[in-house]
Amino acid sequence: MKRSSLLMALFLLGGLLARADAAPWVAGLHRLTLVDPVDAKPMHALAFYPSSGEARPVRIEGYQTRVAEEAPVAMGQFPLLVISHGNTGSPMALHDLANGLARQGFVVVAVVHPGDNNRDHSRLGTLSNLYGRPLQISAAITAARNDRLLAPYLNDGKVGVIGYSAGGETALILSGARPDLERLRRYCEQRPGDADACKTHGVLIADHSELAPRADARVGAVMLMAPLSLMFGRHALAGVQVPALIYSGDNDQLLALEHNADALARKLPVTPDYRLLAGAGHFVFMAPCDDEQHLRMPVLCKDAEGVDRRHIHRSLRSETTAFFSQALGAPEPAERSAAAGQQQGQAHP
Repeated sequence: MKRSSLLMALFLLGGLLARADAAPWVAGLHRLTLVDPVDAKPMHALAFYPSSGEARPVRIEGYQTRVAEEAPVAMGQFPLLVISHGNTGSPMALHDLANGLARQGFVVVAVVHPGDNNRDHSRLGTLSNLYGRPLQISAAITAARNDRLLAPYLNDGKVGVIGYSAGGETALILSGARPDLERLRRYCEQRPGDADACKTHGVLIADHSELAPRADARVGAVMLMAPLSLMFGRHALAGVQVPALIYSGDNDQLLALEHNADALARKLPVTPDYRLLAGAGHFVFMAPCDDEQHLRMPVLCKDAEGVDRRHIHRSLRSETTAFFSQALGAPEPAERSAAAGQQQGQAHP
């Protein structure tokens, strides 16, 4: 083969591979307002979903993403995922994961937890935060299933929950775990310097003593990143009977690995897929930062030498897509859904 012909063949092959790897849709963005089950006040969520609209750059709370705002949902039937962010966090900190999953055919609803977000810290260290967060995720599931834009395109299967840091604790409660508050007290007696877990010295403020841990039977799988899970012993986790994908960095500067992700992976009754990232810290699971963010929040953006956050997030997106597709069922574009309906009709005349 002549050199020019070989180069042309390689160019065409590269184009085919690039198209094969490309996401089938763009990410749409839809804003939801729902009612906080704790105090009946409004709470907010962002829904990322597969769309054939035109995506444009948009900056939300300092995070740059590319979405088709309020565009039509792509035709098909898609699994629902819900994201719970970390203490004092923002759902936009996980926008690249939500965006990437939407482009692969998932509807991803990311809540803003009232009283525990980047603008409002009023519920930190309270029972209403520990037990209210799972109720808020359940409310978001219900809101999505009733939403005019989203509901017609959601499949009727189980729901996946993604939890980062304290969101991991939330996801575990939703899937059947029951926190042991005495474990937190003992932990904080031994490690009073843990400012993240022991802000109230291991005793949560009983602001809503009527609340209790409540699982949601609609949850069928969980994906956890650097999960806060020190309140869960083996007995407390006995009710968690769903598949789990767990990530943690072995250089987590906030959560003691041996009391959180490592212990959780050993004690879950259904053996999880546990992936420990060499050299990675707690904040590596937040979206890769642009230049403006590096200047504004360097602690959250800087990773250890040799840790490639962008590469980690490419793997996160592809591995999470595969995990939830297997656990919940793969997204079904309109063509596949129509073909399945025709086959079913032929089988049952």
